[in-house]
Amino acid sequence: MVIVMNTYVTGDKSDKVIIILTDIFGNKYNNVLLIADELSKNGYYVLIPDILKGDDRTPETDLSIWLPNHSSEITRPIVESFINELTKDIDTKFLGLIGYCFGAKYVVQQLTNSTKITTGAIAHPSLVTIDEVSKITKPILISSAETDQMFTDDLRKQTESKLKEIKARYQIDLFSGVSHGFSVRGDVSDEVVKYAKEKTLYDQLYWFNTFASAK
Repeated sequence: MVIVMNTYVTGDKSDKVIIILTDIFGNKYNNVLLIADELSKNGYYVLIPDILKGDDRTPETDLSIWLPNHSSEITRPIVESFINELTKDIDTKFLGLIGYCFGAKYVVQQLTNSTKITTGAIAHPSLVTIDEVSKITKPILISSAETDQMFTDDLRKQTESKLKEIKARYQIDLFSGVSHGFSVRGDVSDEVVKYAKEKTLYDQLYWFNTFASAK
């Protein structure tokens, strides 16, 4: 595979693959690299592509300027191009997607019968629409925060209702005492946050192992 974008790669190359789609802090953020390394220890070939075109958010970033440069019309083709190139190179028996915050939207978009994705897992998603949820045909794991301005109580409940309606295979977890971003950027000196962060990764691994072993 010729990787046409900056991509973090960890684990031995295999037909069990996980792609991580990051939040707005990008694929050089150390915490997400540590997550990828942990997943790779369990036999997965893990890749974190730069879906932000090198435009990672910094504390000085004005989101009102940043977001229009990373709309779905711009980001979705980047994600799909990466997946297409990867699956040309590897005959994937299992292909899982993880999406954190910003990246979660693009996981949801790929969980349809028209893709080679096996299953997806998202945490504290941003910008996901119910219309996108309604098109899901692949299993999905959602790890959500009690306090989340992006994945609000109402949106979470609407998502659950829609997943029930379409008879999707899903799991939704709600962690008390944590807020948006906890699974990647949470303060692990707080025992409540530490538990939620570690449990999210544990659940993702168990979820993927379940579907990978069925292949």
